[in-house]
Amino acid sequence: MGNSSNSDWWRGAVIYQIYPRSFMDSNGDGIGDLPGITSRLEHVARLGVDAIWISPFFRSPMKDFGYDVSDYRAVDPIFGTLADFDAMLARMHALGLKLVIDQVLSHTSDQHAWFAESRSSRDNPKADWYVWADPRPDGTPPTNWLSVFGGSAWQWDARRRQYYLHSFLAEQPDLNFHCAEVQEALLGEVRFWCERGVDGFRFDACNHQFHDALLRDNPPASLASIDEVSTVRADNPYAMQQHLYDKSQTENLAFLESLRRLLDGYGAVALGEVGDENAPPVMAQYTELGKRLHLAYSFSLLTADHSPKHLRQHVEALDSALAPTGGWGCWAVSNHDVPRVATRWSGGAPADTRRDRLWLALLLTLRGSASIYQGEELGLPEAEVPFELLQDPYGRAFWPEFKGRDGCRTPIAWTAEAPHGGFTTGTPWLPVHGAHLPLAVEQQADDPASMLAFSRALLHWRRTQPLLRTGAIAFIDAPEPLLHLERRSGGQSLQAIFNFGGEPVTIALPDGLQPLVGQPLASTAVVRGMGEKRMLVLAPYGVFLGAPADEAGQS
Repeated sequence: MGNSSNSDWWRGAVIYQIYPRSFMDSNGDGIGDLPGITSRLEHVARLGVDAIWISPFFRSPMKDFGYDVSDYRAVDPIFGTLADFDAMLARMHALGLKLVIDQVLSHTSDQHAWFAESRSSRDNPKADWYVWADPRPDGTPPTNWLSVFGGSAWQWDARRRQYYLHSFLAEQPDLNFHCAEVQEALLGEVRFWCERGVDGFRFDACNHQFHDALLRDNPPASLASIDEVSTVRADNPYAMQQHLYDKSQTENLAFLESLRRLLDGYGAVALGEVGDENAPPVMAQYTELGKRLHLAYSFSLLTADHSPKHLRQHVEALDSALAPTGGWGCWAVSNHDVPRVATRWSGGAPADTRRDRLWLALLLTLRGSASIYQGEELGLPEAEVPFELLQDPYGRAFWPEFKGRDGCRTPIAWTAEAPHGGFTTGTPWLPVHGAHLPLAVEQQADDPASMLAFSRALLHWRRTQPLLRTGAIAFIDAPEPLLHLERRSGGQSLQAIFNFGGEPVTIALPDGLQPLVGQPLASTAVVRGMGEKRMLVLAPYGVFLGAPADEAGQS
């Protein structure tokens, strides 16, 4: 079973993330759906990616827009039907694309039948399926654990006269992975989609799957960790704790091994989201070769800091952690939870396609797999969503200091002249951002100077460079604002030099290097002079891709 003719297709793959509510609406209700995705798959296939990751489309009350699942085996009616899913999957496979679906195992919706039964009494068959605990003697929550979305991670339930744990919204109760029946039930939910033919899973918040059985309090975080390594904003109290006991527990390793055994039977791949203040060691454990996850998704490049020093530090940290275990990472510079990279890495400067090209080139030259969020191939900036139209509960809770995640979730514009950018014939669930209309897919499709044309060219060129998929990585010292790295495999090498500054930079060209022939960034870096006096002139946000002279002519 399974659809992978190459069991290692995921290693160095490029995965395109679709947020289904905002990709394409087929029925005019203003919400994207599975038939809408199917109708636009040629766009994704033309990019030259290997796989598509679709965020949750399961039945849900949508308190967290699908990350609160009430039925793992049903497609929510706003997205379509199981028949629509099957048609979409068949079309993807016909186009040579793999499908990775989002699975949320750490918690469910409070509307799930399991939770309804669990909360009904303390002695029902599913009484221990969720994390329940008595209050402290003074009535306060059992521990000091905090929710990622702010406030206590414990919610009082009057029926059981106990608190239940929710790492995220109160409407997202945490499952109790210490209960063997819960593990078996969840493996059954994964098996359902394996039987349906998916190629892999992106496991959401997979290091939240176990809690400390002794319910010990988390210690406070240091000021340095709040500013530097927290996975949430510093104005969120969640950042004020060391999360030693509410996630990343060692018991999770055995469950991941059970999950891997199941997936191996179908040839399906596991991509794990690991949000932890000390993520690299956890990611190394979770991806230990052949035992657990195939690859782990990194948050390290989703920050506002994109200085060469920051980038090198985090890439080297993960690479050093993964090397001893044979693990594998997956990089992203944007997703559905953070401001779009075109804005986040702009430093407040006006939009600049040269800068957009640089981040994509960086992403595709790092060691690991890569995830591209929908619209990044178009260079879309972060959208402005007024408070009265805000949908994200995270944003409403922290407004106005934090405007939530809606700015990166607004619908894709397909045609500038059509109402709502051609996304829907109805009223979109979030407004289509006016600044996105000139960047609509059809406006860029036939423009050889567009970000879309560049994205296609770079992705297709990368497919011809095997060492960019699997080769080792090392950094070479370079002055700010440059970042210099080398990829090496089997006696071959490739070097990339990135100018993160808005001014030209001239440096001595490293000995023996020649510009790679046929790569789409050649015009942004010029070699001048001859012999030992050759100089490399990098344009603002320019990228040099080079190799030894006997390899540079390869394309």
